[in-house]
Formats: sequence, structure tokens, C-alpha cells
Amino acid sequence: MRAVICNELGSLDKLSVEELESPTADPGQVVIEVRASSLNFPDVLLVQGKYQFKPPPPFSPGGEVAGVVTQLGEGVDNVAVGDHVVTAMPWGGWREQLAVDAARLVPMPKSIAFDVAASFLCAYGTVQYALQDRAALQPGEWLVVLGAAGGVGLATVEIGKLMGAKVVACASTDDKLALCKEYGADEVINYSTEDLKQRIRSLTGGGADVLLDPVGGTYSEPALRAMAWYGRYLVVGFAGNDIPSIPLNLVLLKSCQLVGVFWGQFILRQPQANQVKVAQLIDWLRQGKINPHVSKRYSFAEAGDALRQMMERKARGKIVLVP
Repeated sequence: MRAVICNELGSLDKLSVEELESPTADPGQVVIEVRASSLNFPDVLLVQGKYQFKPPPPFSPGGEVAGVVTQLGEGVDNVAVGDHVVTAMPWGGWREQLAVDAARLVPMPKSIAFDVAASFLCAYGTVQYALQDRAALQPGEWLVVLGAAGGVGLATVEIGKLMGAKVVACASTDDKLALCKEYGADEVINYSTEDLKQRIRSLTGGGADVLLDPVGGTYSEPALRAMAWYGRYLVVGFAGNDIPSIPLNLVLLKSCQLVGVFWGQFILRQPQANQVKVAQLIDWLRQGKINPHVSKRYSFAEAGDALRQMMERKARGKIVLVP
């Protein structure tokens, strides 16, 4: 069995493809033949040793996998051999075969392509939790999205429109913004050439009711200054590789909220609530109401190049590794 291995933290160039023993299913586990594994920004941080979880090398990155069940451990009755499934984990997914706790599996319709199946759970799960639970987004509200052409950003555009919001997509290039328009954005802002704060205020007629920020960095403060009264600013991540310092008087002056979004902890702390949400996501996926944008596919040998595309924020939508 081949696997992408990180033997040394720091450089993306130190990843290697190695031969490992094939796994077997312990009680309560299954073995999956991996068909696709998508990239998420935490994968970059894991390899660099900058994430909140720091697995000791050697380890396989990769937290989002789609594949086929090939072996059942004792006591497993929620899936069968041959089922198509997806799963999410902190790391370990960039392997040809994977032993996983059966309780972590989400069955997938066989009509969904593996690269698409591997690209929806983390991004769309995070956004669904953010907009429904943390922001209580309402129909007709203005939703502003930073980093809108990335996997989380496009998912926010789609789910925001499904929930009846008016969506403003913000990104760094015109071609990224064109993709956002294809996914339903009502308005767009190029924050490399336009004044982000003033454009948000102008387009929304006063400010953002909800703003989702997976980027951080220099855009966070001007975006916060463009919040509406009682606005909700969703802190999702820091793909800009910089955690900003925010003047808290801005929160006071707007009577707005800074709201943390940690989907990974939500699924651990409230697994039954998460199951309901995942069922809704799969239903949307089956009906074509959401459509993960897979922009590039890489081989295991190209894993470092794939991570570099994400680190340099060149990826549009999702990129996947295919064994």
C-alpha cells in the first residue's frame, strides 16, 4: 500500500510516497480503499508544524477521504462491503487504504463522483454550522464572504443563497470573482484593487449582517469596520497565514459579535446534531443544490505541489489527491 508521508515538519518538499503494510479492521473499524482525498488548509499547517494538533512524524496528512468499504471489523453493522463512504479525521487520509472507526463514516450515494464526495464534508459542514448555528442567518440579510473563491468561500456562497441571503463575494482577482458569480454571488468585491470597508458599506446599504472570514490577516479589521448594527462576524480560519489583532472597541461601537466557528469540535461534542446536518448536506448534494467545485486533481507524487497551491492561495474551490 502506498501512502504520502511527512517525515520532517516544515518543508512541503520533504513529503515522500512510501510503501506501507496494508491495514486490517479492528473491532468497530472498517478498511476503506481510498479513491480521492481533498486538501484543506489545515493540511498545510500540519506539515509545517503550525496547527493546533501536532502529530509526531512520520505521519500521513489528509483529513477528508472518499472511498469504498473493503473489509468490516467485528461488530460493524452500519455499512457493508462495497458501500461508498466519506469520512473526516485530523490527519492520516493520504493513503491507498485506510482503517477507520465505522462510527466516523458517512454513506454516500453511488451516483456522486469520488472527487466530489471527498470535497464537500469539511467545507460545507463548516459553513452550514457557521451560518445556521453560529450566525442564525436570516432570509434577506447581507452575507459577506472573504476568500470567496476557495473551498469554504464557495460553499458559503451556495449555502447562503439556499438560506435566502444576499451574498457579497470578496476575493483577490477578477477571475476568482467570476467563479463566485457562477456560484450565485449577488455582488463582488476585488479587495486587491478596491476599498473593502467602503465597498461593503456601499453594496449593503450600511454594513454586513453576517460576515464569514476564513482568511484573517489584513482584511479582517476593515471588514469588521463594515459590519452592520447587531452584525455577526464569523471567525473560521486564517488562510492568510496571519492571525489579526482586532481593536475590541469596534465590537462595542457596532454592538456586533465576534463568533468562533470550530466545526471539528462541534462534531465531537454534538455528534447526533451533526448527523442531522450531514443528512441535509447529502440531500442538497443529491438534488444538485450544492456542487463542490473541484478545480485540480493531483497524484500522490504531486502532494507537495498541491499543498503549495493551497498555501499560496491559488486554488479555486477544492483540489484533490487521487491515488
